[in-house]
Amino acid sequence: MPATANAAASRSVTGLSGESIIKEINSSGIEFVISVPDITTSEGLLRPLARGAGPRLVRICKEDEGVAICAGLAFAGKRGLLLIQQTGLLDSINAIRGVAVEYGLPICMMVGLLEKEVGVMPRQSNRYGVRIVEPILDAMGIGYHNIEQQSDVAKIRPAIEAAYKDSKPTVMLIGQRPA
Repeated sequence: MPATANAAASRSVTGLSGESIIKEINSSGIEFVISVPDITTSEGLLRPLARGAGPRLVRICKEDEGVAICAGLAFAGKRGLLLIQQTGLLDSINAIRGVAVEYGLPICMMVGLLEKEVGVMPRQSNRYGVRIVEPILDAMGIGYHNIEQQSDVAKIRPAIEAAYKDSKPTVMLIGQRPA
């Protein structure tokens, strides 16, 4: 997409509120947020969660550990949310395949799209690592939801509820830094 089109798209997109995202996470019954530090969501989500603004925050070293922890929580009847960026999602593909997809577990992932251009859909991004996320999720049969602007925040609770109802993984792609 030409730079002028990116600039025009950026002006038409409203920002994301970290507070409203946390409210949706809370209302969906999530008890634990499992996370590796993520530059995309650190200011608007991780910092407030660390201060106790929502579910219990569990910090981990590697994203695939988070997949296993979320699986254990699901088996124990608890709800967890894995908060990572797409580089960690890509690094964890085999764990996601083996645990979430093959065992049909409700692994809910909120994935910050590092360096994605605001207002540009992931498949149209100039960033290769962003552009390939949706096709990979499609190939794996994992449902996903783009959370690009404030009106998209309303997709979070229904996505989490459906994941637990149907016992399937789901991904919420965070398209810009929440404030």
